[in-house]
Amino acid sequence: MTSVAGWAAASTQGSFPPLPRAVAQSFFRRMRAVAPAAVGAIERDRAADAERPFADTACGRLARSLDDAGLRALGMWTHHWCMRFYDDDTRVGRRLIREIAARPGLGWTADEVRWMLRESVSAGPAAADRFTLPRAAAAHLPPADRPLDELPPEIVVPRQRRPD
Repeated sequence: MTSVAGWAAASTQGSFPPLPRAVAQSFFRRMRAVAPAAVGAIERDRAADAERPFADTACGRLARSLDDAGLRALGMWTHHWCMRFYDDDTRVGRRLIREIAARPGLGWTADEVRWMLRESVSAGPAAADRFTLPRAAAAHLPPADRPLDELPPEIVVPRQRRPD
């Protein structure tokens, strides 16, 4: 396991301007609130049948129990966890990220998306799913607030077609 993101990635200069410390701390505070339940759910799902429908998993039950803000925090925590410890052991976490990414209307903020994008870029190409959640979250932002233009040039992100 390799640590590829975290506070250092969130607060250093690089491809993205650093978020204000208070904003980043608010993200970590919200993620800490869901972390114990997330760890427990991920551990239970690791030990269970991987082919079960998501709704029947511990992660699925946890996701169902949360409101939109809680689900965003769970997505950010899981994204953070997967970016820090990306290996074969994150299979369950990556499934949770895909499920959260597929949910519309969670009310993502541009700062949340920027934070996830910064971690994704810091993770590098070894973390193949690193843009799944930030891309999905960014797609729900108003076009003017989408931080996708802040990605380094080697990262290609599909653009929406503009109306003619």
